[in-house]
Amino acid sequence: MTNMKLSQILENVKVKNEYIDVEITDVTADSRKVEKGSLFVCIKGASFDGHSVAEKMLEKGAACVVCERDLGLDRQVIVDDTRKAFSPICASFYANPTKQLKLIGLTGTNGKTTTTFLIKQILENTGKKVGLIGTVQNMVGNEVYPAHYTTPDPKELQSLFRKMADAGCEYCVMEVSSQALAQGRVEGIHFSVGAFTNLTQDHLDYHKTWENYFQAKKKLFYACDTAVTNIDDKYGLKIVEDCGCKVFTYAVDNMHADFAARNVHFASNGVRYELIGERIGRVNCPIPGRFSVYNSLCAASVASVLGIDFDDILTAIEKSKGVKGRIEVVPTPGTDYTVIIDYAHSPDGLENIITSLKEIAKGRVVTVFGCGGDRDKTKRPKMGKIAADLSDFCVVTSDNPRSEVPGEIIKDILVGMKDSKTPYQVVENRHEAIEWAMKHAQKDDIILLAGKGHETYQILPTGTIHFDEREVVNQVLEDINNK
Repeated sequence: MTNMKLSQILENVKVKNEYIDVEITDVTADSRKVEKGSLFVCIKGASFDGHSVAEKMLEKGAACVVCERDLGLDRQVIVDDTRKAFSPICASFYANPTKQLKLIGLTGTNGKTTTTFLIKQILENTGKKVGLIGTVQNMVGNEVYPAHYTTPDPKELQSLFRKMADAGCEYCVMEVSSQALAQGRVEGIHFSVGAFTNLTQDHLDYHKTWENYFQAKKKLFYACDTAVTNIDDKYGLKIVEDCGCKVFTYAVDNMHADFAARNVHFASNGVRYELIGERIGRVNCPIPGRFSVYNSLCAASVASVLGIDFDDILTAIEKSKGVKGRIEVVPTPGTDYTVIIDYAHSPDGLENIITSLKEIAKGRVVTVFGCGGDRDKTKRPKMGKIAADLSDFCVVTSDNPRSEVPGEIIKDILVGMKDSKTPYQVVENRHEAIEWAMKHAQKDDIILLAGKGHETYQILPTGTIHFDEREVVNQVLEDINNK
């Protein structure tokens, strides 16, 4: 970007003091990235407060600092909330790229990733150029950029929007996480359509209460023209209540939805149903599982609201591809069982995937799973109970233990399994757990590797290691074949 005047960057921010209108070369909230001419935004985080280094940043070369109180500095801009101000500051620095894009934001506990990919594929099928922001990867058309968070920080987010606008994208489809909404990462951003998938327990380690989690999600619908919401979920109508946007509903069980799925059929190669909207059409979605009905129905509803032709929607869904780490089948040539990787890491996510696999399984469903460390501990016994109640066999192992002792996390999981008759095996090392499941597989088993999904790493108390479950499966197969 070219240099900008500070006054231009602050055009959409309420400033509480007079300031010197200097030239700005970059904006950042990361003290490690401050260079000569930077505008440094002081944000208070859980463990570090940017205000504590404001003076040092000026000494380092920053042209000015943005803060929440008078720090007695000669080059400071005072605002009420620096976290909320950072998003419009970044937007102005990148010349407000969202004015050139139609934004579609998805929020909810489960289904966001697959649904965003489906919407992108539907729009592209009609010749549109589309950007995507989400958990697995960010995309500008077909160009892929790595994803560090479900919803990036404002600087990275606005930079991606600028790349999309410059590349001629008409739409951007993005996952909007509850933490991003709570932290103001999308402050000042306006969405053409906001969509809601569902709401179940997740991220309570961050939000602390269910109400905080719900209210964070609800923020999206105050910032959109049109809402598309799942009214089979008990929060589907509540989340769009009093938001002032136009509301369209979708459902499988509710007969009064604007878009409904009827006569649903499940198979190992996908789902089929009648989509009842402005017209009636047959949907053939090549991604198996009950949640694929909801994901494809949500995508079809959003596309319809955007004015995409009904027949084009049906054609695009039929041609759609799966997403890495979402009910992903790992090739296991020469075996008589199936290995599936899925990102399910919440109680509801685990219940959805196991239930879906039970509908198509000819043999047992063997679930290999763990729970993340330094996260909501109340999920652990719940996930243990769900896995035991729904699976035919469980292998309890480690996920991303982070700073916690893996064995202690497993103990919490086993509390939920103690009253179940489902047999299980504890194998703490995840590589060894996958190996155990594969070596004890029976004909027609489905081995579900739950929790890691698209991730290619594991966060241990000793640090982060490379860990790709596809590679582990291949290695185990090689070892078995060489014996």
